[in-house]
Amino acid sequence: MNNAQKTAALLRLREHLESNDDAFQHAKERAFQVNGWFTPDFINIAIQNICQYYLDEKLLNSWLAAYPQPGGQTPKTVGITAAGNIPLVGFHDWLCGFVSGHQVKLKLSAKDAVLMQHLLQKMSSWYPETAQQTVVSEMLKDCDAYIATGSNNSARYFEYYFSRFPHIIRRNRTSAAVLTGRESAAELNLLADDVMLYFGLGCRNVTKIFVPAGYDFTPLLKALEKYAYLAEHHKYKNNYDYNLALLLLNSSAYLTNGSVLLQEHEALFSPISVLHYSYYDHAATVTASLKASNDVQCIVGQGFTPFGLAQQPALTDYADGVDTMAFLRGL
Repeated sequence: MNNAQKTAALLRLREHLESNDDAFQHAKERAFQVNGWFTPDFINIAIQNICQYYLDEKLLNSWLAAYPQPGGQTPKTVGITAAGNIPLVGFHDWLCGFVSGHQVKLKLSAKDAVLMQHLLQKMSSWYPETAQQTVVSEMLKDCDAYIATGSNNSARYFEYYFSRFPHIIRRNRTSAAVLTGRESAAELNLLADDVMLYFGLGCRNVTKIFVPAGYDFTPLLKALEKYAYLAEHHKYKNNYDYNLALLLLNSSAYLTNGSVLLQEHEALFSPISVLHYSYYDHAATVTASLKASNDVQCIVGQGFTPFGLAQQPALTDYADGVDTMAFLRGL
């Protein structure tokens, strides 16, 4: 398939994603049954973002135009290990593999296999020639290159096993926001999305905020109340109760609106239901430190990723800042 044909296939996939197809609706229900963190609302948000930011004809054509297909390139076999923290989190890697023309061996996380398998089956039924381009496999052997996403611990194994091959290996990352204290209610409302979407499980979710001395947390706590309904989700509520108990047992200071805990803490990573914060004297010093950190996926705030867009990455917002398409084109 040439780029025009691939784009047409992807646009057909978008139509399916936006449809009320019974089989797809059933797949979404099964995805929630398999993984209780994948609520129907969050599945639909993930799908909406894929349709809007990845499967738009103009955006796809512009993106592909920046990566011309080298003449005479021999397709390689690329092994992709997908994460499973948020719905369809491995879609972008698969998309890059599909449009690059390589054969993809895809190892899906058990936490996020249902939706991706459904989409691949639909593509194969429409375009039989694509059936062998993507093969879902539990073992990624005999590949020419690898893209693997996992924890810091699994990354060590990936480095060991894949060191002899071209590879992209991703570790734990998170995101942070730098606030000035002059944010509007609308901006804080959008920041709540950056923090709470997908229960905060994504690497682009904000788990740490930096605020100026004397910062008033009341407006932020008010904005976070839009996600108060998450406290009705038993898995989230268990985390909230557990973390609240730890804070109480340790006599640690905290703020809460009844559904999320704010704790002053140096760590960038925070547990589910907890948002860490630190005070700063100079914003420039904080941002320089965040830019230099290997733990930060994106920075949210004025002059950085706009509020509300942390979990709406564009086609060119490559994980860890490593250009996946350039990597694949260069094989």
